[in-house]
Amino acid sequence: MYPLAAMALSLALLAVLLYYKVRIGRAMFLAAVALALLLRVTPGHMWTELTREWQAESLTKTSGYLFISLTALLLLVNVIGATMREAGISQRLAGALHGLFRSRRLALSAIPMMMGLLPTPGGIMLSAPMVRDLGDQIGVERSHQAAINFFFRHQWESIWPLFPAVPLVQGIFGVSAYSVVSHNIIITLFAFVGGGIFLLLFGIPAKTGKDISHGRRFATNVKDVLQVFWPIALAVGLYVGLNVPPALGILIGIIGLFCLHRIPRNRWAAVFKAAKEIDFVLLIGSALLFKLILLTGGAIPQIKDFMLTANVPPSVIIFFLPFFVCFLTGVTMPAVAMTFPFLTVFIGTGSQAQMGLQTLAFSGLLCGLCLTPVHLCLSMSAGYFRAPLSMIIARLLLPTAFIAAAGITAAFLF
Repeated sequence: MYPLAAMALSLALLAVLLYYKVRIGRAMFLAAVALALLLRVTPGHMWTELTREWQAESLTKTSGYLFISLTALLLLVNVIGATMREAGISQRLAGALHGLFRSRRLALSAIPMMMGLLPTPGGIMLSAPMVRDLGDQIGVERSHQAAINFFFRHQWESIWPLFPAVPLVQGIFGVSAYSVVSHNIIITLFAFVGGGIFLLLFGIPAKTGKDISHGRRFATNVKDVLQVFWPIALAVGLYVGLNVPPALGILIGIIGLFCLHRIPRNRWAAVFKAAKEIDFVLLIGSALLFKLILLTGGAIPQIKDFMLTANVPPSVIIFFLPFFVCFLTGVTMPAVAMTFPFLTVFIGTGSQAQMGLQTLAFSGLLCGLCLTPVHLCLSMSAGYFRAPLSMIIARLLLPTAFIAAAGITAAFLF
């Protein structure tokens, strides 16, 4: 019972710090320190665990490797976005996406979906102006626009390797990237169906005679879209097909963009300054510190024993633990680092991992993400679209239910 109370207190501290606008990386670090003090885990204990990892685990499962690879990924995603702006290709993407889709409903959803493939922090604002302009043109209510922009942007998180949560899940469970993606894709499919029904079929006014303008040539639109997304597709293909770390794939894409668009060498340093984000480094380090403290303090088996003694069904724990932690933090990657190591005792690792239950856990995490008012993208959406946050969340309830249904289905099927 005590480890569970310690974890609850550290999460409560995290929630309070976030409420008072402490940056997420610093808040996570302070909460991790609090957890270490409550569980009486010293730096010496943690060093011993790190040494054991290095000797007993494969390189890709060690905390040091995960820290370096995930930090590089998060920072280089910022750099590739800056590279595209420097080359002038990202500025053409809006017009290209706008011109490719003849359906108003498809255009409204496809814009945040396509922009969501490049998961830059605060990146929801990349698609927000396009969605708002198109939504206003066809008469969609502002809170509905915000819900569409938010929901469809975030449905790649369970399968897209450029989101750090995906390689982190792979490292925690010791499975292949293909295994994670092939099982979690049911979440994405169910989400698109739920979003299509409740956000696109309803709330979109009938046509009034005015339609989307398509002045640009089709071939030009396709070319502009491919110029933006080939580096992203390359990184994902290398990761899923050859298990190349996503950060390395992104770096190859950045170099390719430098060469193809002949960006002057004296501009390279300015582009790489986009990686100068200390809080991101602190966020990833603190998330992995949470995982290390839970393992070192022996909290995971103790919490498991308590849950089983209390006769809590494992499926309930697997779904709702990630849900509540993500609801409190509003960020997927730290929620994975804090909860999924604990869930390994129910799900298993390596060849013994029951990946359908992993999908159930990830669906719970995404449900928490879609409904939490502390998520930065939701608060930014409420401000930009000038819509009540409560109204946006209310519109997300039924589509989010489909995400939960996907996790439950996966748990039964797999």
